[in-house]
Amino acid sequence: MGSVVELYEALASAPDERARARLIAAAFERLEERYPHLPDLVTHQQLRETEVRLQKEIEQVRADLSLQIERLRGEVKTEIEQLRAEVKTDIAQLRGELRETELRLQKEIEQLRGEVTTAIEHSRNTLLMWIIPLMFAQVGALAALVKLL
Repeated sequence: MGSVVELYEALASAPDERARARLIAAAFERLEERYPHLPDLVTHQQLRETEVRLQKEIEQVRADLSLQIERLRGEVKTEIEQLRAEVKTDIAQLRGELRETELRLQKEIEQLRGEVTTAIEHSRNTLLMWIIPLMFAQVGALAALVKLL
């Protein structure tokens, strides 16, 4: 039996119900042999239901991702603010240390200036202490030399 018309004619000419049932069973068997993937086929309605279900799942995943993104943004903002506060604190601390160092260096510079000034005055006084008697000695030596001549 190759066509539906032949199946109809065989069913119409079948002598009893048993022969008709056998013809129908044989037709189904040939149909299954010819189309072995037939049980795996889906209807348009099943396909549409699957599509709608997948769309709902996709929307749920999008919503979940949006919530996670917003949560992560909040966490990142919080961490950034904490880091900013820490950096500001560190900068303020470093500025204070820099001011302390600057003041300490200024004091040391003033101390060194005082020491250098004192050393210069001491050297000047020492030089004067030697130069004045030497000048008098020179004047005396010149006067003695002039007298001898």
